[in-house]
Amino acid sequence: MGATVFVQPLDLVKNRMQLSGEGAKTKEYKTSFHAVRSILGKEGVRGIYTGLSAGLLRQATYTTTRLGIYTILFEKLTKADGTPPNFFMKAGIGMTAGATGAFVGTPAEVALIRMTADGRLPPDQRRGYSNVFNALLRITREEGVLTLWRGCVPTMARAVVVNAAQLASYSQSKQFLLGSGYFRDNIFCHFCASMISGLVTTAASMPVDIAKTRIQNMRMIDGKPEYKNGLDVLLKVIRYEGFFSLWKGFTPYYARLGPHTVLTFIFLEQMNKFYKKFFLSA
Repeated sequence: MGATVFVQPLDLVKNRMQLSGEGAKTKEYKTSFHAVRSILGKEGVRGIYTGLSAGLLRQATYTTTRLGIYTILFEKLTKADGTPPNFFMKAGIGMTAGATGAFVGTPAEVALIRMTADGRLPPDQRRGYSNVFNALLRITREEGVLTLWRGCVPTMARAVVVNAAQLASYSQSKQFLLGSGYFRDNIFCHFCASMISGLVTTAASMPVDIAKTRIQNMRMIDGKPEYKNGLDVLLKVIRYEGFFSLWKGFTPYYARLGPHTVLTFIFLEQMNKFYKKFFLSA
């Protein structure tokens, strides 16, 4: 949640760019900087923090679950002599943690996608949620409770990819850096490992992220959903917008995921040290 306070504007830009040009060959935003200028010009400074309450609730549910499960499984699979799990085991427990966390966090994710996308719609088509709890209540009342889990499958698929890449690459990078003899277990080491992890995660997860974003934001057209499933999204993006549009918004995504990964792990490592010092030693 602490990391999200810093990177929420980048998440908004990423979501807007992934929805830009939806179903057409024309793009609403040419670049990340164009998107930022456009949002600031039309919605003001407060506009770039649209959906912050949903972003915070998403982290409180999704990230708390995934990091908690990953840490517990990591510790249980660490051998008695302190040898950590190998890379594939790290990836496996990362997938498990990510899928579970994604299921728990999907309602907040749906609210986040809709709130960050609202400003790009004509005034008469905007949903106008005032905060995340208003969004959850209105979605339940107007569209049914199951709509809160719309896009759950691609969200879980994204989480499997993200967590396998992020958690495993962070643990592996940290282990490699410490083993090199040039790093000690401090904030600088955590920063370097996090930046490596953020780059790996961005490249691996963007196609499933764009599928998730569009499904969660889709509307019904003549009583039918815009997309059948995540694969349908990917095929339509490739057909109408080009193959490399699957990585549309790469710059804001990495600019968001890189610092978010760094801040998340730095906060986590410091809180873990605090916990071990003052609670486990008591």
